[in-house]
Amino acid sequence: MSSSAMPAHGSSIPVTAARAEEPVDDQDAVSPDRSGSSVRPQTHVLMFSGIHLLDPGSAVPTPGLIDVLSRVGVGEHAARSTVSRMLRRGTLARRRVGKRSYLSPTPSTRATLLRGGERAWQSPVNRTWDGQWTLLGFSLPESRRAERHLLRSRLEWAGFGMLQNGLWVAPRRIDVKDLFRSLDVLDHLKVFRAEVTAPTDVADLIGDAWDLAGIARDYQRFLDRWDRTDPLPDAPDDLARQLWLLGEWTLLARHDPGLPVEYLPADWPAVRAEHVALRLRARYEPGAAGIAAGLVERLDPVS
Repeated sequence: MSSSAMPAHGSSIPVTAARAEEPVDDQDAVSPDRSGSSVRPQTHVLMFSGIHLLDPGSAVPTPGLIDVLSRVGVGEHAARSTVSRMLRRGTLARRRVGKRSYLSPTPSTRATLLRGGERAWQSPVNRTWDGQWTLLGFSLPESRRAERHLLRSRLEWAGFGMLQNGLWVAPRRIDVKDLFRSLDVLDHLKVFRAEVTAPTDVADLIGDAWDLAGIARDYQRFLDRWDRTDPLPDAPDDLARQLWLLGEWTLLARHDPGLPVEYLPADWPAVRAEHVALRLRARYEPGAAGIAAGLVERLDPVS
């Protein structure tokens, strides 16, 4: 049984993890550390696209996107370099109308952002687990090292943990065909739905496959920054706060497999972090939408 869904407010929010078509590779330089966050410029662009540019007719002038990145502390040179990289990778598309140049996510990026929104805002607190695991084994030859790296990246993004070399497990049903549809690896996978039986202990299995202490530290860092009356008081506006919040929450979601709550510590910080993220998401949405409305334009369809 998958994790219970979090209540939605407004647009889907993207998960950024991708390699190839799926989560979107995030190798750009880290934004200036004004807020103490490690969210990268490309992640901010994807957050903005996933919230404000999902409509296929919407686009932002290049100076407008540079302005968006300036609000989260990215300098003009770094912002233009980020845009150039995303254009080369096919993450963004450019369209010229008269003398103006407009940017928007490509159709494949929009599709990924929509799928990622579901993953990002699934509850990290799995209260309805049915005791079933998705078990996946794979074997790829050394000559396919790059594909093996992509496969492992996708497995982690989907919430799998590694039990042992080549054997991965996830605490919910995973559509493996969809997960790997753009990689030529399905013939090298073995996938099962299974439950744990004696002498295996579920708590021990979780401890072997996932770094619970590391996940908890990440949530606690999130709470240290956001669980306060006025988070990021130095940020210029609610659009900047929205992008920081959603970027950081998305990165947390990428690394949280949604483990069954009955096997987690009673004070598991994801419970509080989920509440804080939803509350602030709703708080920032109106102001951010107003600012974005002044930047985003609708373009006529290409004839």
